[in-house]
Amino acid sequence: MGNTYAIINQKGGVGKTTTVANLGAALANKGKKVLLVDLDAQSNLSTHYNILADETLAIPSMYDVLCKGMPLNSIVVEINDNLHLAPSSLLLSAADLELGGVIGREALLKNAIKPVADKYNFILIDCPPSLGLLSVNGLVAASKTLIPVQSEYLALHGVRQLLDTIERVRSAYNPSLSVGGVFVSMFDARKRLDKSVAETVKEYFGEVLFDTIIRKNVALAEAPAKGSSIYSYDANSSGAQDYNSLAEEVIKRDA
Repeated sequence: MGNTYAIINQKGGVGKTTTVANLGAALANKGKKVLLVDLDAQSNLSTHYNILADETLAIPSMYDVLCKGMPLNSIVVEINDNLHLAPSSLLLSAADLELGGVIGREALLKNAIKPVADKYNFILIDCPPSLGLLSVNGLVAASKTLIPVQSEYLALHGVRQLLDTIERVRSAYNPSLSVGGVFVSMFDARKRLDKSVAETVKEYFGEVLFDTIIRKNVALAEAPAKGSSIYSYDANSSGAQDYNSLAEEVIKRDA
């Protein structure tokens, strides 16, 4: 059984979904069996791969898994032989309310993943940009977290809050949870500020920080419009190189 990673940051726009989509694809390209779990009601990860769960089309989603008890393997869609996706839908936005009185609600995702965990080397959970019940489910289900940090000064303040939340979840629900790594995302080497913040992040996180920096790259923004990963869209781009490098580091740390 491989590791389950919660890719999380309560701040939106830091490249979290882009990371899940393309890190997952990079790992799959290296022969790893990968499951992507879209836990965000905005469904950006599902949209990235052009898989849209819709109640009117009777296409099930993570809403059905968490709120209706549907088995996770029954909603999984195959992207390719090594890469699978459990899609989200807008219905998931009501999960906090619907699950408010459910006993053990924090562990619903963990329990849903258990029956399929042995099939995958990596399970990557795309958590919502908030620290509500869905994100807590992601953290309870995960063995490790991956945290993208945008190269701007306010980003570090948000990460401190996130680390506090991770510690609370570890104490209350998941004692084996650890920070699997932090990486700088959306980096622009032309900007002095980005370089300064990257240095500050390095000083703050030390060995937890990955060497790989995810550079800003227009191809990363364009790939979702084609319903594909960066490797299908532009395998020679800096975005493809960066996520390949990050995948190699994740595999090395996972060993």
